[in-house]
Amino acid sequence: MPEAPAGTGPRRRAVLAAALAPLAAAGCSGEEAPRPPAAGQQPDAEDAVIMVIRHAEKPYAGDSGWDADGEDDPGSLAGRGWRRAEALPRLFPPAKRSAALPRPAAVFAAGGKAPAPARCRQTVTALATALRTPVRAEFAVGAEAALAHAVLAGPMPVLVCWEHTGIPRLVRALGAHQVLGLPATWPDRYDLVWQLTRRSGQWSFRELPQQLLPGDA
Repeated sequence: MPEAPAGTGPRRRAVLAAALAPLAAAGCSGEEAPRPPAAGQQPDAEDAVIMVIRHAEKPYAGDSGWDADGEDDPGSLAGRGWRRAEALPRLFPPAKRSAALPRPAAVFAAGGKAPAPARCRQTVTALATALRTPVRAEFAVGAEAALAHAVLAGPMPVLVCWEHTGIPRLVRALGAHQVLGLPATWPDRYDLVWQLTRRSGQWSFRELPQQLLPGDA
């Protein structure tokens, strides 16, 4: 006797029964299937440590910085900015040494072609080399929501080097903008670190001086 087509008869009923079995089991268990987070909703509030810095010093108006090849470039760091970038690894010594700041497991910098993103990448290049980790620069200034999602989804602690006007947007995207003591804007300084820490769903904030170069506060 020829076999019945897959879409009819007993074979079809067996296929449907196999497909519906997991749904029936879920319904009988009394537990609701997990739902994906709503749009804009953060995933489970796991512990997080996120450090934010502004890019290092830029040239004064009318002056020029220079790029990694030593060529004049007004969109790159000034001489003092390059010295800060070279000294930045000292701010995050190996874990076996006592340090005010934890050693980053991931480093993000603003991407794109505008002057500030170039300076952000230049600021953290030496640090990333010392940490043996790549600089993640796939997010442009203005994409702080996407950056916040990537930061919270990755390994901790995280260091983010960003353009100062975008830092408040990043803090808001992280959900940490209502923390007591957090300034509304980044101060007109290059020698600070903002540390945002989330424990048991609650954010805390502290501001630390870098103290890397003569003249730092």
